[in-house]
Amino acid sequence: MSFTTPFSLHGTHASLVPLDLSHAEALCDAVRDGELWRLWYTAVPSPQGMVAEIERRLGLQAKGSMLPFTVLDAEGVPAGMTTYMNIDAVNRRVEIGSTWYTRRVQRTPLNTECKLMLLTRAFDELDCIAVEFRTHFFNHQSRRGIERLGAKLDGVLRSHQRASDGTLRDTCVYSIVAAEWPTVRSHLRWQLDKPRPAPP
Repeated sequence: MSFTTPFSLHGTHASLVPLDLSHAEALCDAVRDGELWRLWYTAVPSPQGMVAEIERRLGLQAKGSMLPFTVLDAEGVPAGMTTYMNIDAVNRRVEIGSTWYTRRVQRTPLNTECKLMLLTRAFDELDCIAVEFRTHFFNHQSRRGIERLGAKLDGVLRSHQRASDGTLRDTCVYSIVAAEWPTVRSHLRWQLDKPRPAPP
């Protein structure tokens, strides 16, 4: 099975479908909720840059290094983007990244379910030996979310990249390895199944 063959995944709280230029307008609406592109430590596309970002991701897919998705909420409305990226098919490793979600779905089960679906595909069908997650040292919300998944910190790549504002990014690298996957899967299923308080 190819790492870059498009596919869709469907859950209770979210679905993942192949990214397409036809999603651009709805993704622009999604990114405006919270003005996510204004966070200096993220690389979220602005509404004006959305088409270019979709084309960039599709271009990386054509080169074999990325498989991009549009994230849909439970009602089928686009709520963000995510990818398999830095694909290493020879060594059967992949990173889940370039992810952002509209503010209205943050702190809901949507992210947990998306990660569970992508990890299940990676380990159970693509036979990955490890799945990576990377984030900016100062993106504490993202770091806490990755740690809640059960990923472990491999280390920090200091002065790893230059951000759009010219600052140097220290990148935190996390991973889940194949031997840990059964425990992580049980943990994520428990998180999704546990009772949640009704919204006020």
